[in-house]
Amino acid sequence: MRSLFVIPLALFALGASLPTLADTLRMPASTTAESQLAMPERGMSMDQVRAKYGQPREIKSAVGQPPITRWVYENYTVYFEHRHVINSVAHRP
Repeated sequence: MRSLFVIPLALFALGASLPTLADTLRMPASTTAESQLAMPERGMSMDQVRAKYGQPREIKSAVGQPPITRWVYENYTVYFEHRHVINSVAHRP
């Protein structure tokens, strides 16, 4: 009779301890300089980016479907889908 209470109690204790086994992913916090870096915004066209930020240091050819093009500037890279910005990412020092 006593084992009828011990087994569910043991299963409950085991189940309650499972969340403590999860890994934690730590990402470095962005620096103030990164967050203040002026980069192209999502939705801008290639022409708008070139007019506002100048000629990129390097242009990587489009790959994949839909075509993704990368423009590499000194401190960041701009990703385009077709002819519009989808993301701008600051380079790590």
